[in-house]
Amino acid sequence: MARFVFQLRSVLRQREAVERRCMAEVARQESERAALEESIRTIQSDIGAARDDWRSSLGGGGPADLRSARLSAVGSLHLIARAQHQVLKLAGAHRRLDKARGELAEAAARRRAVELLRDRQYEAWKKAQDKLDEAAIDEIAVSAAARPEDHP
Repeated sequence: MARFVFQLRSVLRQREAVERRCMAEVARQESERAALEESIRTIQSDIGAARDDWRSSLGGGGPADLRSARLSAVGSLHLIARAQHQVLKLAGAHRRLDKARGELAEAAARRRAVELLRDRQYEAWKKAQDKLDEAAIDEIAVSAAARPEDHP
């Protein structure tokens, strides 16, 4: 029995490899985005704690500790600057992630196009095989009908 051989199998493998690399890049970008978001959450938590420290140093009921309040305020400003820096990095990570997702979608479309070509070629090959099988069966039937029957 004949076997179907897709002539562009190596192209399909290459397109699958490109798609896998794109998937890995999307995963890497997702990981970077998640790490930046976690960093921003941690900094926001630290900002809240620093703000609480600042309030407690100013509103303790007794004399205000201005030096401690000043240090807490400077610390809060530093954390806010770090948070803003992380937000900018997060925006860049989102852009890179969107780009990687677009490249993945393109790679998947290119792979799918070759798969569709393979499927169409297989169907055409299958139809041709069916016709050959039918012709062979017809030939057998015709030759069997043409043979004289042996009567004892």
